Amino acid sequence: MANSSQFCTFYLDKLVFGVELKGVQEAIRSLEMTMVPLAPKAASGLINVRGQIVTAMNLRQRLELPPTTFETSAMNVVVRSIDGAVSLQVDEIGGVVEVEESTFEPPPETLRTSVRTLILGIHKLNGRLLHVLDIEKACQIVDAPEPASIPR
Repeated sequence: MANSSQFCTFYLDKLVFGVELKGVQEAIRSLEMTMVPLAPKAASGLINVRGQIVTAMNLRQRLELPPTTFETSAMNVVVRSIDGAVSLQVDEIGGVVEVEESTFEPPPETLRTSVRTLILGIHKLNGRLLHVLDIEKACQIVDAPEPASIPR
């Protein structure tokens, strides 16, 4: 395809998301996680990916989606951000799709502003929308806890 891009796709709440394939390190099953006390809500914990300690991001939390209601564990899409490898926890891993750049559109205005900033745009795929995720923004820890105030 002329002027095309490849995306690693995954599902959250029956929605299709994708990240540019060149930014993906690997896609793996659920791994044992170590919780981090006092961590922001979006940081689920730490996982060991072949000897590399990686922060696991709760992408549902980051995209303001409801918590999952099913028993299966989250899958991991490990991406490379400027701060290093980060695991995006997803419901299900899709596949690799190649799309033409001419099908790219800006994020829909109907998305909440807080979520729209995480979406670079969309591609229409056979009756579904592929939401292109901004890896750098999705991997940011934005809800850091406020320091406790000390009464004087």
